[in-house]
Formats: sequence, structure tokens, C-alpha cells
Amino acid sequence: MNMNNLRKGFFTVVAFVAIAFCGQAVAQSDDAEELKLAALEALIAAPDERALPLAMKALQGNHSDEVKERALFILSQIDLPEAQDVLIDTARQGSGDIRLQAIRMIGIGGNPDALTQLGELYDAGDRDVREAVLQAFMIANDEDAIYELAVSAHAAGNMDDFEHAVRLLGAIGAQDQLQRIRENTGPSQSLIHAYAISGDAESLRAIALDTSDTEMQIEAIRALGIVGSDDVNATLMEIYKSSDSDEINDAALHGMFIAGYDEGVLELYRSSQDPAEKRELLEFLVIMGSDNVWDVIDSALDGGF
Repeated sequence: MNMNNLRKGFFTVVAFVAIAFCGQAVAQSDDAEELKLAALEALIAAPDERALPLAMKALQGNHSDEVKERALFILSQIDLPEAQDVLIDTARQGSGDIRLQAIRMIGIGGNPDALTQLGELYDAGDRDVREAVLQAFMIANDEDAIYELAVSAHAAGNMDDFEHAVRLLGAIGAQDQLQRIRENTGPSQSLIHAYAISGDAESLRAIALDTSDTEMQIEAIRALGIVGSDDVNATLMEIYKSSDSDEINDAALHGMFIAGYDEGVLELYRSSQDPAEKRELLEFLVIMGSDNVWDVIDSALDGGF
């Protein structure tokens, strides 16, 4: 037999054996990881006194980030001061994703004392830490804490953090806090978007009818369409009919489009005596897929105005 072929065959067998052992080791490693995660999940049903030392052991041991993050969650569910202390220590001194996850878990746990200490981390933290703290407050539905951070960020001229905090207030529907921000800082694009997300049509209407700042007025008019409702539709119609500004009328029309208020656009089309305006309104009716647009087109083709 050719010796070169023999050697090639030998090394091929060795390679297959090595791959097989490697695959077996990976499978065993995956099985061990899954078992660790299952063991931690089982601690949810354990008494706090039994779960605490085991969760701490998993967090402090030589384990994957996934195992440690699961241990942090267990700690967030344990109603003992020692568990909160571990979470706070990890939030302060941990590294990378584990630190950020510890911050979020404080939000899940909702312990008031632990949440209060997150404010200190926010002031001294980098962008990732500040975002994690805001997420923790949002998870805990701590509207006042987010409000305080928004006010502080605005006072410091940190508009990125201010806008982020305002968006979160909108996401959790904190309308009272958003109203207080407007009283302190005046209207802003981020505040208008937060009003739209929270469904605060009343505050949007106030800005939409305020002619002192055209840019903010236009933003608020468009945002009204996101909120929708019969009252919103009436406001958009009122704005369109009472304004002589092309910009304002265009914003009101887009608000109706966003709200799906094709009946209002049709009403405007039928009452208009301006050919250019009627063409624009007809285009909107087509885009909106109004059930009445075909009658309008038929009338236009017959020379109706």
C-alpha cells in the first residue's frame, strides 16, 4: 500500500475522532449550562433564605453572563435587604453587561431604597449606565424619578438625556409629569412626541392652537393625528378652516391623513372653490382610499366642481 495514502488515511481518522470528541464536549457544556439555568429558575419557588446564598453563589462563580444575569433576576425577586445590597453593589462595581443588567433588575424588583440609590449612579455614569437607570425607573413605573432626571438634564443643558427621559415619560403615560415639564421648559419637539405617545390630545390641542411658535404649532397639529378621536378630528377641521397659512393648513391636512379622517377631507373638497386646493384634497382622498373618492372622480370627469 502507498505510504502517503496510509498516512493520509491515518490523519483523517484522527481528525474525525477529534471532531467527535469536540462535539461531545460542546454538547456536554451546553447541557451543563441548561442545567444551571434550570436550577436557578427553580429558586423562584424556594424560600428567600434558601434562594439567597445559592443565587449569590451563581453570581460570584465562574459562570457565563447568561447564568449570572439569571442569578440577578432571582436576587431581584428576593425580599431581603441582603439581596438588594448585592444588586446595588453589582450596579456600582460590576462590569459590562452584568452591571447594566443589575441596574435593570433593581427596576424589576421595585425596592424603593434601591431605586433611590440609582439616582447617584445616573449622575456619575456613562451613557450606557444612564440609559439603564432610566430603563429601571420605567420598569418600576417610577414617573417622578424620570421627571426629576428630565428636569436636571434640561437644567444642565444635556438635551439628549432630557429628550430620552421625556420619551420614556410618554411611553408610560405620565401625563402629569409631562405637563409639569412643559410648564417649566415650554413646548419642544420631544415633548410633543411624548404627548402623542401618551395620547394626551388636550395638551397637543393647546400647542396646536398657540400661534406664538409656528414650528411647534405645526408639530402639534400633525401629532394630533396620531392620537385620533372625534374631538381631534373636530380640532383639525377647526384649524384648517380658520387658518390663512398654507403651512398650517398642510399640517392639519396631514393630521387628518394620519388620523384616517377622510370624511373631513371630503367635506373640505366639496366646500372648496379653489381649483388648486381641490386637486390637493382629491389626491389625499385617493391616497387615503376613501370609499367616496370614486364618486368624486366621476363628478370631476363630468365637469363638476
